[in-house]
Amino acid sequence: MPVASPPHRYAPGYILLMGSAAAVVVLAGLRAVSSVAGPFFLALVLTIAVSPLRTRLTRRGLPYLVAALLPLAVVLAGLLAMAVALALSGARLAALIPGYTEELTRNANEAITLLTRFGVTPNEAQKFVSGLDLNRLLPLIQSFMNGLVGALSSVVLVIILLYGMSLDAVGFSRTLERLSADRPELVGALREYAHGTYRYLLVTTVFGVIVAVLDVGVLMWLGVPAPLVWGLLSFITNYIPNVGFVIGLVPPALLAWLESGWGSALWVIALYSVINFVLQSLVQPKYAGDTVGLSLTATLVSLVVWSLVIGPLGAILAVPLSALALALFVDPDPGKHWLRPLLSGH
Repeated sequence: MPVASPPHRYAPGYILLMGSAAAVVVLAGLRAVSSVAGPFFLALVLTIAVSPLRTRLTRRGLPYLVAALLPLAVVLAGLLAMAVALALSGARLAALIPGYTEELTRNANEAITLLTRFGVTPNEAQKFVSGLDLNRLLPLIQSFMNGLVGALSSVVLVIILLYGMSLDAVGFSRTLERLSADRPELVGALREYAHGTYRYLLVTTVFGVIVAVLDVGVLMWLGVPAPLVWGLLSFITNYIPNVGFVIGLVPPALLAWLESGWGSALWVIALYSVINFVLQSLVQPKYAGDTVGLSLTATLVSLVVWSLVIGPLGAILAVPLSALALALFVDPDPGKHWLRPLLSGH
């Protein structure tokens, strides 16, 4: 009697290689349709963000349309407020840049002189200072903010997607209940993803508001121009993991340098760093916990990849999107659970 051969098992390295190749193809396709993919992922994440409100309305026995449309109204109001704030901030920034040409030239010459006193050659000092050109750095920030406005201004597509997802979300939990018997791993992964994403967004938003308010207070105390613009930038970049703090720090520090010299710029850097370290490094992790299961390296790679795929919006949605990929392709398959420790770092 012939003995059945054991099922063939691929080596983990082979699985990782094939998965990486498939990911490259998928990401290239998403980049080709980034004008649609960006609003789609934004609508998906926002639908998850208001899921507790939807669940609460459903449990109270409110009509189907109320449970679907009230969270939609909350999301649309938030998007409208953010788009208006970004547009006004971009206009304020565009008006601010041309007024500092003379100050930039004078302070740049002083910086070159100071660096040469510490043994830096004039050519090296010139290269370093030219890298801090306000006429190059601030437009990059403006381009980032305009990119977000562009994503939010795809209003028709975003509203259509949000409307459809809001209506479907009410009955989606029932669908998951029916699937849980046949696909318990997939259902569990999706539920864990939704819970982790909601908690991540909630904690990030709350601490983003706190950081922005404190930053605005610091900038107003130091007399830095346009403090509300930089406060909004701090709030937005709080969603960008690890490097968002630096993006939000550079423009106000440069303006403080141009307005009042190195002393004011160092105060901005010091106070921003203290606020960021205390709130985002000490306090925020205690509330957020390991909500998405990504290590520092995996988070940084996600930031780079999603920024390349769907632009500035990808930087903000990098963590939720990578967590979604894990929930769909890694967590439901017991054979791929060995990848989790590599991605989470523990």
